[in-house]
Amino acid sequence: MVASTSTSPGSIGIQLLEGPANRKDDPRAHTYIVDFLAPGTVIHRKFQVVNTSGTTQHLDLYAAAAAVADGTFAVAPDRTPNELTSWVSLDPTSRDIPAGGRAPVEATITVPRTASSGERYAVIWAQDASPAGPGGTVQMINRVGLRIYLDIGPGGEPPSDFQIKDLAGARTADGTPEVVADVHNTGGRALDMTGSLSLADGPGSLSAGPFAAKLGTTLGINDTERVTVPLDKRLPDGPWTARLTLSSGLVQHEATATLTFPAAGTGPLVKPQSTGSDLPWILGLVGGLILLLLIGALVYRRLRR
Repeated sequence: MVASTSTSPGSIGIQLLEGPANRKDDPRAHTYIVDFLAPGTVIHRKFQVVNTSGTTQHLDLYAAAAAVADGTFAVAPDRTPNELTSWVSLDPTSRDIPAGGRAPVEATITVPRTASSGERYAVIWAQDASPAGPGGTVQMINRVGLRIYLDIGPGGEPPSDFQIKDLAGARTADGTPEVVADVHNTGGRALDMTGSLSLADGPGSLSAGPFAAKLGTTLGINDTERVTVPLDKRLPDGPWTARLTLSSGLVQHEATATLTFPAAGTGPLVKPQSTGSDLPWILGLVGGLILLLLIGALVYRRLRR
């Protein structure tokens, strides 16, 4: 399980303990290592590994490659390296964790001065591997990981943003209604989508929700992927006013559309009637600039007189 922040009985877990000060309000930076660094920068991040099993666990700690593709944070097999993993060092590289215990680990990321601009991905793994069976053909491996999203470049960090393009009502093969939304990453960083959906103005003035969006969608830069919100089987077909709220870190948008759930499959895609965006802020800024220009013009005329 990648980026586990909790553990289940009889398992191992991993949890980030600190993040960058300039991201204290960003929930992603409290779960993953997310940062923007200039070439030549060195950072340190503490995390802990946890053993909730009833026996001592020997954990190997290492970094391995990852990529963002097809709406997922895809991890490479075994200890596959990439450029980012060569920048990561761990202290220590293995720990013996007693039953019910936990232990701190420090990750150091050293960005070369010659590093090129762009976002890179990796995972820090904590792995418990059982001895191979007879003949060396079977080995049980249990591992949990901490994601790394590291962007390199001069100047300021690329903005993060997205657009909710279309919504539709749908039904799964077993008849469960759901709402699907096509989301496009319009920013310069990969995004991990979370969110919820509320329904209103249904048959008989019914309302329902909020329903949690199905997690796991990771949007690569300039990618468009589908986010799904499973609903209650007892909901009537509609029509409904569906309000979808999605966020990634500090970026949040809303989209509202009138939807009806089909008997099967996916209904027609509907353009959102309204979307939460920066438009009010932009209009307010433009209005403020116009006001300042008017005041400046008046002052200029008085000074000329």
